[in-house]
Amino acid sequence: MMFLLSGKIAVITGGGSGIGLATVKRFAKAGAKVVIGDITDQTQLAEEIGGLYIQTDVSKEEEVKFLMDKAADTFGQIDLVFNNAGVSGMKGRVTENPVSNYKRAFEINSMGILHGMKHAAGHMVRGGAIINTASMLGLRGDVNSSPYVSSKFSVVGLTVTAALELASKNIRVNCICPGKIATPMVNWETDAQRQATKLIIPLGRYGTPEEVASLVHYLCTDEAAYITGQAISIDGALSMGLSVEAYEQLLLNVNEKPIPQSNC
Repeated sequence: MMFLLSGKIAVITGGGSGIGLATVKRFAKAGAKVVIGDITDQTQLAEEIGGLYIQTDVSKEEEVKFLMDKAADTFGQIDLVFNNAGVSGMKGRVTENPVSNYKRAFEINSMGILHGMKHAAGHMVRGGAIINTASMLGLRGDVNSSPYVSSKFSVVGLTVTAALELASKNIRVNCICPGKIATPMVNWETDAQRQATKLIIPLGRYGTPEEVASLVHYLCTDEAAYITGQAISIDGALSMGLSVEAYEQLLLNVNEKPIPQSNC
């Protein structure tokens, strides 16, 4: 049985696609009134779920403040916040990546979440839950992805600090750390890259937005009332290590190569 969110007011940023869209639909089905903040027009989606859409660029503090104020003015308060809007890409080595890429990553992925927490908390008069989207790459490194990785590490730091500061107001703050999820953020991958990725994931597949939405949903319910300040992975065990198949393939490749001879 789905956990009910009847009577809850939820604000979701980046609610127009991927994980955000799946969460919007799930929350609405569970009975919440959902306010969608997205940079693209989601008026039709809001009408379909009986919610509200407010155009929002999360990198702009004044727009996020307006989003939270409008949600509270319309529905009386805010109970749940899913700071989900983010950006990826910006590939390149640390020694070559332009500073502009880091600024863009932090403005959206880190400051966007800071803006959300800062301007929602005062409207959460009954307490509630804030969920931030970090990443598996907010817990470990990755080659050619330093703008994204560093911005997502920041999300984890913001989350645990806010959890300590807002606990006395009965506001729980957690972040989710998705691995490879089948969203528009991975559309740039070639078929070969997707096959290689599936090989190294222990569960052998990408996750779905709906699976991540179910975790967000649980963390927003009273059943998760003692969970706060956590960075929770949802990645098919990819952050734990390689799949057996990938490990065996690596060993096979090594064994096929001749062992270098030494003259020493």
